[in-house]
Amino acid sequence: MANLKEIRDRISSVKNTRKITEAMRLVAAAKVRRAQEQVLRSRPFADRLARVLENLQSRMRFEDVDAPLFEERALQTITLLAVTGDRGLCGGYNANIIKRTEQRTAELRRQGYNVDLVLIGRKAITYFQNRASQYTIRATFTGLDQVPKASEAMGIANEVLADFIGGGTDRVEIIYTKFINLVSSRPVSQTLLPLDPQGIAAPDDEIFRLTTREGQLVVEAGTAANQAPSLPSDIVFEQSPDQLLNALLPLYLENQLLRALQEAAASELASRMTAMNNASDNAKALAKSLTLDYNKARQAAITQEILEVVGGASAMA
Repeated sequence: MANLKEIRDRISSVKNTRKITEAMRLVAAAKVRRAQEQVLRSRPFADRLARVLENLQSRMRFEDVDAPLFEERALQTITLLAVTGDRGLCGGYNANIIKRTEQRTAELRRQGYNVDLVLIGRKAITYFQNRASQYTIRATFTGLDQVPKASEAMGIANEVLADFIGGGTDRVEIIYTKFINLVSSRPVSQTLLPLDPQGIAAPDDEIFRLTTREGQLVVEAGTAANQAPSLPSDIVFEQSPDQLLNALLPLYLENQLLRALQEAAASELASRMTAMNNASDNAKALAKSLTLDYNKARQAAITQEILEVVGGASAMA
């Protein structure tokens, strides 16, 4: 009977765990929708800003303009901006970014460059701080909302801008997780600084749209870049090109960083939703298996008791 009690307690524990994982899955699904809504709300500003820069690009030669964010330097120091989460229970999301950061750091060091890190998220901070003798950490950021805000992107952008303009680093790369769909995402690396004037208005820029189809959550990818109307060809800019670029390019950089943070947040939430869904399915299967074991053990115990009663009666006879 002690064995039956142990199995019964384990079944109860597994069912309670399943309730928790199912609740976490539903919370993650709701937050993925919020992340999508924020991307859609920020899209008009990004479109208009890209359109203005595209028109500037068509009217002038950016290489003739004194813009610090376009400055190409002899590379000595490269900063890697790694984006992870503050929480776990999201599959391999954090581990993949950490591994990609380690690989990129090793690759750059083999080429003779100095590499330092700007870390976003408690998971990356904890991992690399525990290996402080091997890595140079320039700055850390934690406690960001799971649905990133423009103010948070601005704080991070100001940090890397100050380092780049001040000559502390010659290039800044961001390593984050690109959202593909609810069950797939991949770590990618993108150069933030110096900016590429030819890549200001990418025509294949995509965003995700989370919808419901036949009762199931699905993701539809759509091209959303430069949906704003073109600026009139006869528009006159009162400011000089240098003033316009020095005002708009930091905003463009902040927007690029915000989009990367939003992609990473959506990927984290989708990974957590998938992980919790798998955990719920595993808990359901385990509870079913334990129930079968419990029934078999109970049946064996009842059979044993019947045999003991029959044996005792036979002995008395």
